Amino acid sequence: MTVIEAAGVLLDMDGTLIDSTATVDVVWGDFARQAGFDVDEVLAHVHGVPARATLRRFLGEEADIEPWFRQIEEWENERFDADVEIPGAVAAVHAIPSGRWAVVTSALREAALRRLARLGFPAVEVLVAAEDVERGKPDPEPYRRGAEALGVAVEDCVVFEDSDAGVRAGLAAGATVVVVGGLATPTTEGLARVADMHGVSVAAGERGVRITLS
Repeated sequence: MTVIEAAGVLLDMDGTLIDSTATVDVVWGDFARQAGFDVDEVLAHVHGVPARATLRRFLGEEADIEPWFRQIEEWENERFDADVEIPGAVAAVHAIPSGRWAVVTSALREAALRRLARLGFPAVEVLVAAEDVERGKPDPEPYRRGAEALGVAVEDCVVFEDSDAGVRAGLAAGATVVVVGGLATPTTEGLARVADMHGVSVAAGERGVRITLS
């Protein structure tokens, strides 16, 4: 059992709070087929990476990516029926004291809010989405912005992440990172981890939040 005291909790969404693998694969599989790219190559890259970054990666830095970005946005707003809660995630987020947590996601804002609400998560007071940053994960900017929005130092925050890009972003920002799921990369060596959010208990603590991992 591990106990962490922190001022704030910064939560990735896809793979940490929501299992959106099926939805992401459908959206980006359609992009790959329509744009003439290898589906497996696109799907291997896209998870945990902002949409614009993925589009630039495949279409090129000089390409006009905005028409495709708008198409991806439309698809993401329509296609989330396959999303399910990561076990324990809704209860864990409901237990975090108000004003002490933020969702930091590479997804688009409106789609993220709709998906979280549909699955019963509490109303999101602080959301850092793909549109809110210039540099997405693995850059530390998203997590720094999340901590700033909470009014706390990022070094006093705990990040929950399932992707290598997200773990790298949290560590680069200076936060304590907890790995959710089975991700095993050199970046994750020595980090605290839980199989899913059932292993996370949260309560008010001396510094704001007391997190117990089991």
